[in-house]
Amino acid sequence: MLLYSNLKTEIIMKKQIRIINLLIIFVLSVSTLMAGSHNIRKESFKVNGECEMCKKRIEKAVKVDGVEAAVWNPDTKIMKVKYDADKITLDKIEHLVATAGYDTEKEKGSDAAYNNLPKCCQYRPAK
Repeated sequence: MLLYSNLKTEIIMKKQIRIINLLIIFVLSVSTLMAGSHNIRKESFKVNGECEMCKKRIEKAVKVDGVEAAVWNPDTKIMKVKYDADKITLDKIEHLVATAGYDTEKEKGSDAAYNNLPKCCQYRPAK
């Protein structure tokens, strides 16, 4: 009777282990599918600015959910962004830059924010 009981317990434990393994595989599969469902895009656009201080402000302006990377080159005036199009649009990214006071190809920077930039960062012709 003891042998039969031990055998029965062992069979039940093996079934439980198989169920746990199947659940683990299921959870890993679902999380892999969800991680791969992002719509990652790489784009570039022009942003007016002058220096390394501008670079810091411009890149900081787009540190939001959905933007994975953003690099602005002061020499070429080109901003390169890598973003999840399911979370944010390129237009929204350009709007964030404009809100910080910098002109993009599609949107003029906020005058209030532009006027608060240090004089060395103001790139518009004096009026």
